[in-house]
Amino acid sequence: MATIFSKIVDGEIPAHVVAETTEFLAFLDINPLTMGHVLVIPKKEIDYIFDMDEESYFGLTLFAKIVAGGIKKAFPCIKVGMAVIGLEVPHTHIHLIPMNYVSDMNFSKPKLNPTQEELEEAAQKIKAALTL
Repeated sequence: MATIFSKIVDGEIPAHVVAETTEFLAFLDINPLTMGHVLVIPKKEIDYIFDMDEESYFGLTLFAKIVAGGIKKAFPCIKVGMAVIGLEVPHTHIHLIPMNYVSDMNFSKPKLNPTQEELEEAAQKIKAALTL
């Protein structure tokens, strides 16, 4: 059964995409910890990040690094945090989160609930800041 992320890749579910290659996709988390929270995924459905072949793993990590650079420019912060948890959706994904405090990476705190317009504005800011 396809995951929600596979449905996003296939265009069955809309997403606020900030970057895309033939192998990877980066889009905004719709319930972010902070504005600018992005999910980076391989388009190929793989549940566990460490089950990825080395080339894909390194490619995903490099893609995440590039996207993080755009996030940092679009949402000025001390650092962009990176987390791989992978329990909520069985499809490899990296969370990239603008951070000014350690608590910005606390997944147990209440999530934000931005409007579609706020998400689209955030996506456009990151796209404009990216240098792919």
